[in-house]
Amino acid sequence: MAPYVVFENVEKVYDTEGVKVNALHDVSFEIGEGEVCVIVGQSGAGKTTLLNILGGMDTLSTGKVFLGGEEVSAYNRRQLTRYRREDVGFVFQFYNLIPNLTALENVEMATELARTPFSAKQVLSDVGLSDRMHNFPAQLSGGEQQRVAIARALAKSPKLLLCDEPTGALDDTTGKQVLKILQDLSREKGMTVVIITHNSAITEMADRVVKVKSGTVSSVRINETVKPIEEIEW
Repeated sequence: MAPYVVFENVEKVYDTEGVKVNALHDVSFEIGEGEVCVIVGQSGAGKTTLLNILGGMDTLSTGKVFLGGEEVSAYNRRQLTRYRREDVGFVFQFYNLIPNLTALENVEMATELARTPFSAKQVLSDVGLSDRMHNFPAQLSGGEQQRVAIARALAKSPKLLLCDEPTGALDDTTGKQVLKILQDLSREKGMTVVIITHNSAITEMADRVVKVKSGTVSSVRINETVKPIEEIEW
């Protein structure tokens, strides 16, 4: 089977007031369609830059990035806008919900951006929030807010779900509930899920583990013994 996500010799150099910072260099790896891929590394290793390039929120300096055979790194500004709107779902560490909208309204906003969205009510039900959809973010727990964020990302029916430290603001028990939703989405809906984290314990749930160190990929491993979330300890 052909790889779904491909990074080929990607470099990212930031030039700030004449000072060049090499955030990524010679990054190459692949992800299969429908996989859960965990990208792990310490703070400052380049994980977020990598995710932002894959999500079309940042551009690379050299190299190529492909999704489903399409060269994302060759897109112009208009193509990147459409790519972010239609093909990619983002889940952030701190939820980024609109506080004066209910959970349902937050998700419905995402459906207005997509060509073939899922039902906002259905995706909230899928993440276990059918009885909380009319609550505002301040009336929800951290775990519930993160589930709304996942539902919002899913509602667009994206090709790719990108998660930036999705459990970083949660306690262990709630974090496991969120990770189980992400793992179930991959298994049940064939969703390709990419999670970046500094927590190496989370790698046990992944089909593929990409380790990033000092701006480059230090190893890529296929996990032959994927663990259910319930069995992971950290």
